[in-house]
Amino acid sequence: MKLRVVFAEAWRSLTASLSTTVASAVTVLIGLFLVGLLIGLGTWARSWSEQAKGKLVVDVYLCTPTTCDHEVTPAQRNAIGQMLQADPRVAPGGVQYVSKEEAFRKMQKTAPEITDNVINNPLPDSFKVKPKRGEDVVAIANSLDPVPAGVEKVKYGKKTAKRILRVAHIFEVLSALAILILLGATTIVIGNTIRLSIFARRREIEVMKLVGASNWFVRGPFVVEGVLTGLIGAAASIVLLFLGKELVLPATIGKLDAQGVNAIAFEYIVLIILALGLLLGAAGSSLTMRRFLQV
Repeated sequence: MKLRVVFAEAWRSLTASLSTTVASAVTVLIGLFLVGLLIGLGTWARSWSEQAKGKLVVDVYLCTPTTCDHEVTPAQRNAIGQMLQADPRVAPGGVQYVSKEEAFRKMQKTAPEITDNVINNPLPDSFKVKPKRGEDVVAIANSLDPVPAGVEKVKYGKKTAKRILRVAHIFEVLSALAILILLGATTIVIGNTIRLSIFARRREIEVMKLVGASNWFVRGPFVVEGVLTGLIGAAASIVLLFLGKELVLPATIGKLDAQGVNAIAFEYIVLIILALGLLLGAAGSSLTMRRFLQV
């Protein structure tokens, strides 16, 4: 019975100040819509960056008579391979030996215009080294400086690697900051709405306390009001996110050539947004009552 009265009082408060409730719900809608958008785009960008980092490798080119005045010996080649595989930053099975004949065949397929008139194979033997994490390419390459005996040079696409790692880090930091700011702003908006409700009903609250109403009975409707405001805004933001997913996404990101790059499933975003709406509504009303409702 008491629970029904609490919900009834909360609903009456929401409908009594309808314009304030709508303004608050719309603000929650915008905030949670942007949060959902950032979660989707952020996880997509993270997936892209992980895929891009997964393509980063260290190329270790071995000596040839034309580059080092001598060709790498089998003993040197084996020692280099063992040293690379023993590096804890290298992925298991991440050291691939590429003979000069295999490298030349690959070049014939990818760039036939370059190899058509080539009489002798100028390419060296090499090792392709795949790190466990894309961030380790620099450390692995630096561990080969100075180069061991039998190695001509080490390459890892320095500029490309640094650009990918920098962009991924910046996007992750900015996304996290933006989400925190939006959540904080949404909590404040809900709290201000509850504050207005408390102010409008201050005489009624005084009478309730005088006749012996408990603190829970007085505070309950305001908590429910905050939760309902958060859930209404969350539900509306989910509808907008769904429309964006179905109408806008295929015409934008859907046209990018990004096979294997995926954002978090929409069902999880729905659950996150509903949970955030519930938590923000409860947090906003609780913090406001603690500060402005001394009962």
